[in-house]
Amino acid sequence: MERQFTNEIALLKLRQGEVFRGEGILAVTKALLQSGVSYVGGYQGAPISALLDVMVQAREYMRELGVHVEACTNEAAAAAMLGASINYPARGAVTWKSIVGTNVASDALSYLSTAGVTGGTLIVVGEDYGEGASVALERTHAVALKSSMWMLDPRPDLANIVRLVEKGFELSEASSTPVMMELRIRACHMNGTFVAADNRAPAVSSVHKLAGPPEFFYERLAHPPATFKHEKLKAGSRIQAARRYIREAQLNELYEGRESSIGIVVQGGLYNNLLRALSSLGLADAAGASDIPILALNVVYPLIAEELSAFCAGKSALLVLEEGQPEFIEQDLGTLLRRADIQTRVHGKDLLPMAGEYTTETIARGIEKFLALALPQRDLSAGRAWLQSIDALRGQAASLFAAPLPARPPQFCTGCPERPVFAAIRLAEREIGTPHISGDIGCHAFATFEPFSMGNTILGYGMGLASSAGVAPMMSGRPLAIMGDGGFWHNGLLSGVASNLLNGGDAVLVILKNGYASATGTQELLSSPPEAARTAALGQSSVHADRSIERALKGMGVRWIKTVGSYRVAKMAQALREAFSAPGRGLKVIVAEGECQLERQRRLKPAVAAMLGAGKRVLRTRFGVDEEVCSGDHSCIRLSGCPSLTIKQADDPLKVDPVAHVNNDCVGCGLCGEVAHAAVLCPSFYRAEIVQNPNLWDRLLFALRSRVIGWLQPA
Repeated sequence: MERQFTNEIALLKLRQGEVFRGEGILAVTKALLQSGVSYVGGYQGAPISALLDVMVQAREYMRELGVHVEACTNEAAAAAMLGASINYPARGAVTWKSIVGTNVASDALSYLSTAGVTGGTLIVVGEDYGEGASVALERTHAVALKSSMWMLDPRPDLANIVRLVEKGFELSEASSTPVMMELRIRACHMNGTFVAADNRAPAVSSVHKLAGPPEFFYERLAHPPATFKHEKLKAGSRIQAARRYIREAQLNELYEGRESSIGIVVQGGLYNNLLRALSSLGLADAAGASDIPILALNVVYPLIAEELSAFCAGKSALLVLEEGQPEFIEQDLGTLLRRADIQTRVHGKDLLPMAGEYTTETIARGIEKFLALALPQRDLSAGRAWLQSIDALRGQAASLFAAPLPARPPQFCTGCPERPVFAAIRLAEREIGTPHISGDIGCHAFATFEPFSMGNTILGYGMGLASSAGVAPMMSGRPLAIMGDGGFWHNGLLSGVASNLLNGGDAVLVILKNGYASATGTQELLSSPPEAARTAALGQSSVHADRSIERALKGMGVRWIKTVGSYRVAKMAQALREAFSAPGRGLKVIVAEGECQLERQRRLKPAVAAMLGAGKRVLRTRFGVDEEVCSGDHSCIRLSGCPSLTIKQADDPLKVDPVAHVNNDCVGCGLCGEVAHAAVLCPSFYRAEIVQNPNLWDRLLFALRSRVIGWLQPA
């Protein structure tokens, strides 16, 4: 199974007055239940995976409440679930990762926002912007503007986040409009507390069922000519109702300050960074009281003209802190102030970077520039000394190193079944040449880093094969497309395979079948092995012999399919050579089968610990390098890139070069030996079996082997 959320499930059951202690994203999950949500869906992805994962594992409790939980096959399916709230007074919430997930869901979101909702709907988006971002750096804010959906960006405090979730549903119902909530990585993973309330059983649910559908009402459909009226409602009554509710519920927060001639307008999600920057500059105390007035926008769209006008009245200058580009809030604010004939100077991107994350240091440097223009008499000597000390430390660090530190890019886990596939591609290239390689989103994207450095494009989850369609006609040989089983079920089957077959394409597709959507937390897929098979295969490295991917391919009309064990480097290289040289046009598919090593170890380690505790025999496999045989050319390292395969200084003083060495992180996958065999490298690798709690036969065999080896060794 994927990670167990036993403690988190207990947090979901907290009652009125009890204190919740945990992460931000789990506070959102609890807040959904306190809001009386009827259904929850979504697609996994950092940093919001835990929201859906914990609810999936708490399905029994969800059934008691009448909350339907669905792990969707992609974001579009999740967004379509919200259609339940168009006609019925049922509150629904869905979640996915950032702008890329929102793009996949955009069709359903456009029609949902056009039709409007009866029950409140909340879309929780894990904003993957800045440090740790793993997607294109675009703002979800743009989608809210485009589709006229309201956007919450809560100040990172668990009590405030919970309040915004609950008020978000009310805002949605008050304006008949879907509401989005963006949460940055730091907010999702911050720890804190809030006082819980009782969970609300939804009025409409799987327990309290509807008698039947409502009377047919054409204007509830997002279909012409009703859509023309919907457009007028968006720009008229809906946005006015939203602004009225935001103002009356005081969703945005005002913090007074002594320097009333200036002010700062900040996205709620950046408030904590802002406060730390002000404190570092000597403009705020340890309790968070700022000398400069702050308007924290927990709702970044729509803006409330009355609030902003009141905040700016009498101020000579204003600084807008808005992460990312374009500067939507700054532009909107400038328009509102000019229309109200308020002449406050607005600064923002002129003093702060247009792109990149707004860290504490970045904000502090922007505020320093702002005060130099707007409040030059203010003494910032302490803050400037702090900034100068940072610069001095950077200069000192640079002077200590003759060259930059080596890069440490992310990489495959130790024993990952995807690494040997790319080693096989490298070996096959010696005969077939270097093909155009269309990469994909997922763990396998790590192959773009050394030592493999392969992949010409990455254009979306499950889009590897589709992105090779324009290349194939221009290439003398077949292009190679790569996708995981997660990408295959998310989008690849239709966008890639079906399109290729429809157009008579000629390409090679490698599907990395590790059994899970691994990069997002090992969520289960349509082709994941059943629990019984996983338990029975504790000592094996391959997934259960379920063939739903192969069956789907055959049903679509793919004729050339080979399934190869991921760790069989020589066989995989041979399959690649056959795929590229096979006569006739048509899609050639290789399914590389090997269970996610991270998930396998999660199951294996507790099972081994239990067996050892019970005194049972445990057999472990390890690999090593005989340094007397190792020549020190390190070809094995360049071909496999395994983190457990490293170097060490040879014990033999006559060997100048360091030799290869397998450290204690080895999980016994055998890739190092497979690569050495497939590439015809030196025979320095050996396989060892470690027996714990040996039985009588093991002891006798060990004694016999030791004696024979002793006879063969010189005195």
